[in-house]
Amino acid sequence: MAKITTYDFIAANKRKTVFLMLLFPISLFIMVYIAIFLVSSFNAPSNEIGYASALDTANVAAIYILPIISIFSILAILISYFFGQNFILSVAGAVELNRQNAPEILSMVENISITAGIPTPKVYAINDDGLNAFATGRDPKHSYIVLTKGIANALQKDELEGVIAHEISHIKNYDIRLMLITIVCISFATILAEILLRMAWFSRSGRNSKSNGLQILFIVLALIAYLYGYLLAPLIRLALSRTREFQADASAALITRNPQGLINALRKISGHSEVKKLNDKETISPICIATPLKQDKAASLFSKFSGLFATHPPIEERIKALQIMDGQNL
Repeated sequence: MAKITTYDFIAANKRKTVFLMLLFPISLFIMVYIAIFLVSSFNAPSNEIGYASALDTANVAAIYILPIISIFSILAILISYFFGQNFILSVAGAVELNRQNAPEILSMVENISITAGIPTPKVYAINDDGLNAFATGRDPKHSYIVLTKGIANALQKDELEGVIAHEISHIKNYDIRLMLITIVCISFATILAEILLRMAWFSRSGRNSKSNGLQILFIVLALIAYLYGYLLAPLIRLALSRTREFQADASAALITRNPQGLINALRKISGHSEVKKLNDKETISPICIATPLKQDKAASLFSKFSGLFATHPPIEERIKALQIMDGQNL
């Protein structure tokens, strides 16, 4: 069996990103088409003629809806690609570090970047005592590493190097682009759902059957957008990224040549990864080195059902994999 190299993993991530870009508009169009057909069927007579009429309505609507969804999807992807990292940094309340306030951390990031063979990312910090970190951006030339104040203060040098190398591995492997587009597309879907619900509320003023049908359509489309944003898109992301944390851990151990540093860091992070700024930002949770959600929220049915929590393998499993890599007797 051929051995999978880092270059294979990077190439696979690029293919997955293209796949995601195509899947986003196609799946959204299919869901909207089905919604229109169901609404039309609901208002049509319950016979073969009514069924054919509903199908005709859906087909005619598709002619108008397809260009709208295509434009919406292209716009969402372009905004994700070029400005998505700004959205994430803003939501996290991250502030850029410089040589005056964090010379040691910046030197550490620069040295590890040189070892990994990528341009040095910009480094940001979140003013929070939780132990967490993440990377974002569209490619290694436009990348960002974010550390909480807590993780920078709590970890020893070799442990922090392991965390930084983990995030740099996500950058080098192009995980950041894949997750960036997914996160912003999910956010766009939920924003669209809010707009459709408002349109449904404004359309309720009419009392004729046409306005009632329009209101029902808006509500159904809003539910479809919510379903897409909170269930389908996270499941797509989960299917695309099951192994990325293990891959980043392994790459970090190779970069630093010190698996034990990352092992110790993960042990300290375990149970202390909550970040208050990200408590209600479940879409951003998967890009963090460990879930930043409250323990009860991370274990909630919603998080498990949407796949957001499942994108992080248990830290115990990640530590075990690193120990095996380090040749430790378990």
